[in-house]
Amino acid sequence: MNALFIKINALLSRHVPEQRIYLRTDTSTRYFRATPLLQTVFGVTIAVGFCWTVIATSALMLDRMSAKSGKTQAEVLQRAYEARLTELSGERDQRALEAQTAQERFYVALEQISLQQGELLGAEEERRELATGLKIMQQKLQKAVSERDKAQKQSDSILAEMQAITGSLNTRLGGARDTEETLAYVLRALNKTVDERDAMKVESETLYTQMAEMTLNQKLQQEQNNRLFARLEQAVEVSLSPLEKVLKRTGINADQLLKDVRKNYSGSGGPLTPMAISTKGLGQNPLSARTNLLLKDLDKIGLMELAARKLPLLTPVRGSFRHTSQYGWRKDPKGAGRRMHKGTDLAAPRGTAIVAPGDAVVIFAGKQRGFGNLVKLRHLGGIETYFAHLNRIRVKAGQRVSRGDRIGDMGTTGRSTGVHLHYEIHVNGKPINPQIYMKAARNVF
Repeated sequence: MNALFIKINALLSRHVPEQRIYLRTDTSTRYFRATPLLQTVFGVTIAVGFCWTVIATSALMLDRMSAKSGKTQAEVLQRAYEARLTELSGERDQRALEAQTAQERFYVALEQISLQQGELLGAEEERRELATGLKIMQQKLQKAVSERDKAQKQSDSILAEMQAITGSLNTRLGGARDTEETLAYVLRALNKTVDERDAMKVESETLYTQMAEMTLNQKLQQEQNNRLFARLEQAVEVSLSPLEKVLKRTGINADQLLKDVRKNYSGSGGPLTPMAISTKGLGQNPLSARTNLLLKDLDKIGLMELAARKLPLLTPVRGSFRHTSQYGWRKDPKGAGRRMHKGTDLAAPRGTAIVAPGDAVVIFAGKQRGFGNLVKLRHLGGIETYFAHLNRIRVKAGQRVSRGDRIGDMGTTGRSTGVHLHYEIHVNGKPINPQIYMKAARNVF
């Protein structure tokens, strides 16, 4: 082994000469000999350490640069997502404005219908009066014709008498004068009767012409009203159909729900009142019946919109989220076997706003075993909603909340493996799949 070290030192001494380090004291002088092998080992060690330091520093700097690039990309994606949310919010506001404008147009059209209905009633009354006048004129004409025929018969009789007495004119001159005066009177009466008959005939023809024009105008007005009502009924159908589909998908008794809403909103009054028009025992006007049916559908739309606001149809998480666990049987996330999951889990960053999915009353706000920070809401129709694992509760028991009001922040309290919202819906005390209501809400909100 010593011979090997000697050979190595001899080879290295050509490039690395031997060095001596002297240590002097008051009494003696000593030195430390640094052989070429020792110098080489020491130099190699320093070089390896320096290389390792450079490599580690480079790796650390690359890691930091990569983290910074990932953070920048996340910020860019976040800004793009926020811009998309702003655009969607603008579109939603525009749709709401269009719906309000359509409703205002509908009210204006309904007011025009009411005015046209009044005009139609006036025209109908005028037509009846004209018909009555025409009937009276016909009776007078018949009476005049009868009097004319009677006068004609009297004239014929007088002429016969005049022919019978032509042979005794000298002896009956006085009777002839009376007969002549009587004949002149009858002729004047006949001429007057004929003039009255001709005038009544002209007036009758004028009345018939006016009646024909009024009948045509009434038919045109009725056709215009039918077209307007068809458009209004189509608009009502477009508004009513999505609401009926929502209630049908959720399995709620729509009739009972509307009764509950009508009980709470039972005020009356306003311009949109049912019209019932009847004249001289003729019964209800068809246009009035059609108007009442349309107003009934409008009232139903209003009640169903109120009911929809009170049902939990809104997604309870404000912002982006993802479904991490669905309703039904699943493997327990903490290894407790296969268990029934009575709700759905929605994951998002800590502190994400949790909102009320519909108008409701807070019946519980506090801590509960397994759920952590828990909020319970009671909605219309025996429906209750649960919001568990909250990081913060923002409501109190007994408080009334409206659809979209913030009730808490997303967290991971209670029996939880991460930040998320555990969301349950109970109908008459029985848990159901929340996805039924969340999917149904897409047709309304």
